[in-house]
Amino acid sequence: MSGCPDQGHLVHALLDGELDAVNAEAFEAHLKTCPACAAALGDLQGLRERMAAPELRAPAPAALHSRIEAMIAAETERPKRRTPAALPWTLAGVFAAAFAASLAVTSLPSTTGLADQLVADHVRSTLASHLVDVETSDRHTVKPWFNGRIDFAPPVVDLAAQGFPLVGGRVDYLDGRVVAALVYRRNKHVINVFVRPQPKGLRLPAAGAHDGYSLVRWTEGGLEFWAVSDAEPRELQTLKQDFVAATRG
Repeated sequence: MSGCPDQGHLVHALLDGELDAVNAEAFEAHLKTCPACAAALGDLQGLRERMAAPELRAPAPAALHSRIEAMIAAETERPKRRTPAALPWTLAGVFAAAFAASLAVTSLPSTTGLADQLVADHVRSTLASHLVDVETSDRHTVKPWFNGRIDFAPPVVDLAAQGFPLVGGRVDYLDGRVVAALVYRRNKHVINVFVRPQPKGLRLPAAGAHDGYSLVRWTEGGLEFWAVSDAEPRELQTLKQDFVAATRG
């Protein structure tokens, strides 16, 4: 079981101790009224206990230990002039190749940590009754509200005609700095649009999904935008297109 659609992702976070005190308390209260999430938590706890059973632990074969020790000994005894570059498939060469492969995979900055923060900020805003600091659909009120609270000026657009009414704005904390968060709605879905100065030299994906949430990124005017929601990815792509059109219009 995975729990209810809008809260189920928090089951793993609670079990792993990743929720702060406020969100942990809120989710524990939710568990008392949600059989699906409570059952999902129980299933995961049972699985964790079964996986920790001593009989599931299998020691590595002695032959494998011997081969590894022999490879290490052979590599240690090689003349120092013979470098891994000259011996690409020695043990050192294998390690070097594996490391190079890992660099090739992660040559673009990993967004896992950033995605974690974006989703956590989005979820926290919906759980802790702190969706907005300034609650209004008037962009002319929201935009000047940020003055003095952040060191850049985020564009604020009204997309009600396109089906994304503005709820308001707040300041949030992302990747080590204070950022702006613009809040829109799409039917029953909350969409957070996080805005910060565009990081220099980073090449990041334009869209993705993380823990059941959709993320869409774009840049404009030296700023970086991240739209995060449990809405369908195509909804966020539409918001992105409408947002960009409004800022350029």
